[in-house]
Amino acid sequence: MPIFADRLYTALREAGMPDVPERFSVSLVPQVIPQALLASIETFIGVFDRVTTRPAWQDAMTANGPAIVRQRRSEVCFFSAWDFHLPPERPDRFQLIECNDNGSGMMFAAILNRVYYELSGLGEGRALEAPPSVAAFGQRVLGLIRTEVPAFSEGPSPDLVLILDDAESLREGKFRQEHQLLRDLCRGAGWRAETASPAETTWEGGRLLCRGERVAFVINRSTDFFWEGEGFAALRSAYAEGSVVVEPNPFTYATRSDKRLLEPLSWPVGDVELGIRPDERALLSAHVPQTRLLRPENVDDLVREKEHWFFKPCHGFASHGILTATQVGRTRLRRILSRGDPYVAQRVAPKSRVEGVEGVSLWTDLRVWAYRGERVLLSGRASRHPDRVDLSSPGGWMATYGGA
Repeated sequence: MPIFADRLYTALREAGMPDVPERFSVSLVPQVIPQALLASIETFIGVFDRVTTRPAWQDAMTANGPAIVRQRRSEVCFFSAWDFHLPPERPDRFQLIECNDNGSGMMFAAILNRVYYELSGLGEGRALEAPPSVAAFGQRVLGLIRTEVPAFSEGPSPDLVLILDDAESLREGKFRQEHQLLRDLCRGAGWRAETASPAETTWEGGRLLCRGERVAFVINRSTDFFWEGEGFAALRSAYAEGSVVVEPNPFTYATRSDKRLLEPLSWPVGDVELGIRPDERALLSAHVPQTRLLRPENVDDLVREKEHWFFKPCHGFASHGILTATQVGRTRLRRILSRGDPYVAQRVAPKSRVEGVEGVSLWTDLRVWAYRGERVLLSGRASRHPDRVDLSSPGGWMATYGGA
């Protein structure tokens, strides 16, 4: 295994993941998801898409949010990802943990899937979906962008593809190299492309500019989901004018991936008003763990049964702010409420378990990347702990494949 690990790490670095394994850990064991299970998950994602794009749902989910989320938009983010836990005894009872409309790691996952497949010989004698080559996956991504920005199908554009993130993430973040891979992919298609922070944009003469260049398409990797920071002033103006395509944006965040949405998705708190049909409700309730928005009136009940719940900030990302049962009590939850930090409590959903190298147990999840109802990519993560995400070695991102 050490020889294979060295070969894998070297190949991944050469393919565009320079921080492997020091800052970006990858698992040395893969996961294979049966095709029948994938088909059920894809059906579920289709229902999720159908429900969350209905006007009744969108109106309800944006009604009490900041004004910026009430501007209806037609964009569909090409790097949306759904995170699932697969119960070890009954994976067919998969549980949606959250939808990430701003999913990190798609380019890296495609590289890992292909490089691991080529080096391991995993497909020999096994009926697996062969992952696309890195080049072929890149072409797929370009095709998705052309769908969202039709002008890019007409030849080289004089306007800019802007990959936007905060300055610190662009300088030191774990996915900064992925931003550069996406930038270089766009440049290879003949498009002008740059990475930049919101503060580097300006709004002049009815145009969004970045370092003086006109922007046509913003690939938004920022985790300031409602663009409240001072540096977002130019983007807010462009968005209000509808002069630029932005994926994701405050509207898609408020209607698809804000964790507060997991409450009405998980149980029937207003199905008639939200337009959720009985057949859709049955599927949603079966595969979205019971979720409750933290409120003063439910603190005592949640604390009484806290071993059955874990708690996460509605606007959190990358597992920041998640609290397990051992970390919460009545005082802490009331303090969270007093600060005005929106949190949800979600029923614990068990993960699958695999044996990693040297017999170390790892708990795994599944990430399904999909676009307009079509699966684009599979990936996964292996954690050293069952109740929190610890991607340090021997855990990390997992090569993930569809199998027979």
